[in-house]
Amino acid sequence: MRALFPLLLLSMLVTGCDAGKKDGAAADSADLDAAARVWGVAPELVYVTKVSGFTVFQQSVGEYKDEFAAAYRSDKGSTKFGLFVGRGTITAESCPKQPLGEVADRQVTCEHDGDAWYRKAGDSHEYAVPGNGVVIRLIADADKVDRTILRKAAESAHRPDDVELAALLPTSNGAGT
Repeated sequence: MRALFPLLLLSMLVTGCDAGKKDGAAADSADLDAAARVWGVAPELVYVTKVSGFTVFQQSVGEYKDEFAAAYRSDKGSTKFGLFVGRGTITAESCPKQPLGEVADRQVTCEHDGDAWYRKAGDSHEYAVPGNGVVIRLIADADKVDRTILRKAAESAHRPDDVELAALLPTSNGAGT
């Protein structure tokens, strides 16, 4: 599957740069569908976020346990957080019952924060944002990424535009030169 990325990227570079599109417009559905198919996820699960000082780690983008996943790492070091999007919802009743990432053996505490849920279990914490039949989760080690960063990532989570979709795809040697 990974061998298809260069072909997909080339296709997007040729067809995805429509001069008539406004900056920030959602990615072309055909391009998004093609990328999602390569990653093995449903197109409606593909989201990105923007936090100053963090960049998506292209090699991390793809499917993880039936969810879309992408890791964002700090431009200044090894600090990182994960973005996961899966089908479902989260409510006051279900919040503490849903495991937080890989932390299944710890009690999850939940705090409603605007449209999101701030959740903590063990050394991990996350913001979970439900909507449109999906839950967007921004998760990190509590001692490495503070709550403010996760909150900003949650507030900034959105469907990718053409430029953001292209940034999720690995570049190949010679592409775009």
